[in-house]
Amino acid sequence: MGRGRGHAAAPDEAAFANPVWLTFHRGHLTRFLAECLEEMDLTVLRGRMARLRETVRAVPVDHYLFDATADPAVFRQDILLGEIDQIVEARTISRAHYYISRLKAGAERVQCGDVNDINLLRWKEYDEVLTDSLWLLKRRDTSGAHLGWYWGNFVPQIPHQLLLRYTKQGDWVVDPFVGSGTTLIECRRLGRNGLGVELDAEVAARARQIVAEEPNPHDVVSDIVEGDSAAVDFSASLIARGVDAAQLVILHPPYHDIIRFSDDPRGLSNAASVQEFLEMLGQIVERTALVLEEDRYLALVIGDKYLRGEWVPLGFYAMQQVLQRGFRLKSIVVKNFEKTRAKRQQQALWRYRALVGGFYVFKHEYIFIFRRCSGE
Repeated sequence: MGRGRGHAAAPDEAAFANPVWLTFHRGHLTRFLAECLEEMDLTVLRGRMARLRETVRAVPVDHYLFDATADPAVFRQDILLGEIDQIVEARTISRAHYYISRLKAGAERVQCGDVNDINLLRWKEYDEVLTDSLWLLKRRDTSGAHLGWYWGNFVPQIPHQLLLRYTKQGDWVVDPFVGSGTTLIECRRLGRNGLGVELDAEVAARARQIVAEEPNPHDVVSDIVEGDSAAVDFSASLIARGVDAAQLVILHPPYHDIIRFSDDPRGLSNAASVQEFLEMLGQIVERTALVLEEDRYLALVIGDKYLRGEWVPLGFYAMQQVLQRGFRLKSIVVKNFEKTRAKRQQQALWRYRALVGGFYVFKHEYIFIFRRCSGE
């Protein structure tokens, strides 16, 4: 059974526990609500809505109400019950009519924003979509093709959230640091086309194989180009695939030299200094900005580092590189991380080092959200 809120995919069970979805015949439901809008006796109106509430509360999973064999409208049971409760508990007829009108609008049509498929008339059903600036994720998603084989890959929940907020189905996403293919796997799951670039030939080959193992129910493109993102012609790569622009760019570069990914001098992890790293990153931002559609978004995922006992705010230095290239900062998200492959089984040692050295152990990274505005 579909979700009924703009033809989006069913919600992940990790987001909320086993929601029940009910299907109504849209015409029958909206006619019932229209009749309720004509009722001017609050007591009678409450009684009608209370009976609807009991029907909705008692219905079994996947049951079709009001003979919903055609023109279906799908509602999440707990959210619908909350909407009905508001109507039943309204103290004035005008307030009850307001709530009914809102419910009727959500049943009749879809109202999405410019950059995503979120139906704003049914926004309460999207509790899988994060809107706070602090993301506390307990563990990395390891479902499907998401494997932990690559040193430095990021948690799939990050691109998952970015795709939900800043893309629509069928949009194009560019990832200049594709690594193990995390972003492209999420693109396949959510129906977005993805173009990734990877400097290391062996990593690129394995990533292609793993991404191809992820089911592709939306029949989207998932391509990985081997090369240097500071030299790749992103425009030509997209044109070769039948499009002239991308709708989202996700950058998850090395955090300078914290992890050395290869001996290739073109790699950002081999930059001789922080300044050189930032200049190299800036070049890649410039190249991807050329193919990013106006008023669409770029996300930068990065953390800080220590250098000779001094905290280096690498994330904020990198943020400035993007801001200098025609972007506006929309949000800064702080995401926790509990373990990395470099620190696994070394928690006690790092705690000792922190106590001796007078510093704090890194437990977070940043997700900077930028918008490329018209004329910039």
